[in-house]
Amino acid sequence: MATMRQSPNTSNVLSVIMGGGQGKRLFPLTQERAKPAVPLAGKYRLVDIPISNCINSGLRRVYLLTQFNSASLHRHIAQSYKFDHFTGGFVEILAAEQTATDTSWYQGTADAVRKNLIHFMNHPFEYMLILSGDQLYRMDFRQVIAQHAESGADITIATIPVNRRDAQGFGIMHVDADKRITRFVEKPKDPAVLDSLRLDRASYAGYGIKEDKELFLASMGIYVFNRAVIKQLLDNDLIDFGKHIIPGAIKTHKVCSYVYQGYWEDIGTIRSFFEANLDVASELPRFNFFDMSAPIFSRPRFLPGSKINGAQIDHAIISDGCIINHATIEHSIVGLRSLVGVGSKLHRVVMLGCDYYESLESIQEHDRAGKPRIGIGNNTHIENAIIDKNARIGNNVTISPAGKPENVDHPLYFIRDGVVIIPKSAVVPHGTVI
Repeated sequence: MATMRQSPNTSNVLSVIMGGGQGKRLFPLTQERAKPAVPLAGKYRLVDIPISNCINSGLRRVYLLTQFNSASLHRHIAQSYKFDHFTGGFVEILAAEQTATDTSWYQGTADAVRKNLIHFMNHPFEYMLILSGDQLYRMDFRQVIAQHAESGADITIATIPVNRRDAQGFGIMHVDADKRITRFVEKPKDPAVLDSLRLDRASYAGYGIKEDKELFLASMGIYVFNRAVIKQLLDNDLIDFGKHIIPGAIKTHKVCSYVYQGYWEDIGTIRSFFEANLDVASELPRFNFFDMSAPIFSRPRFLPGSKINGAQIDHAIISDGCIINHATIEHSIVGLRSLVGVGSKLHRVVMLGCDYYESLESIQEHDRAGKPRIGIGNNTHIENAIIDKNARIGNNVTISPAGKPENVDHPLYFIRDGVVIIPKSAVVPHGTVI
């Protein structure tokens, strides 16, 4: 990424993270939690990514707008992000609330911001940065703010170059030589329309694009608005930025594109969530959690180091506080406080971990009732699966999506996008074959 001549003033920026709607495409992981609270890479949650990007960019005033299943998200934020009294920094939650004049919930992204303008406008800020709570990327927002200020834009939209196939799933921008957005088309499918939105190869050098192939600029759902502009554009009943506000603003305001070229993944589906997690365990992951120049922050838990009792582990992330007995773990993520029994084999498994260690009394009580303890029992084989928190998976269990439909709803499990999901606190009895 190009470096700016001087860092912009970040004290005049207010950051707003959208907490998301029901997260239906991530069901059943969102059955009991908000989308940004879904665990990620063993020890983090999705919301840690945008908040960490803000902190690393010197942006310390962050609001998070929440609505659905938000209790665990609120708890995580309260336990993770505390600033001292003298910096004026905060990460504060604004939950959907009824007022004397409005009893409705957030109807969309723009509606959520509109309903909280009364809180935002109490702060002195020049720019509002609007972010999504369910994306995996590392970005220095100071560069976006600096380009926004230098270009004199009313709105700047972060965009990422994508190929023709991927372009059909995003909002695609057409830009002129000055990076000004002249057209916006949501999920274009018509080949002729796609041809007209293609990025001009002559402009690649100006954006620092080294590839010599057909590219399109897709919206990342990251916006910078001037203070007066956000107030003006929300003085209506339009409910969504991507569908309503941005297409209209292109005709009436100076809307520019900031082109980002690092790794970026929209964690919108079970398949994208699954693959993004497994990629973290690869030898050269596309997103590097080990990059300490811009660390990803989360809740400090003070757990013991993990204990490995003779296991075979290949390309895996083992989080804090785990006990892994004589098992085989390949290309998998093992979340916090996970227990894996003797003789078990995990291949392409994302374990979200446990919230607590089960007491001896509880283990004995479940044992007497013939029920498994929390974690994965002995001689159990699991592949291509997500194991949600606090699940009890017995001995001699087999879990695999092989030979099953892409999507299944079952009392014990779900299959989405060809991945088996064992829901939170589920009990899979000894000897079960899924």
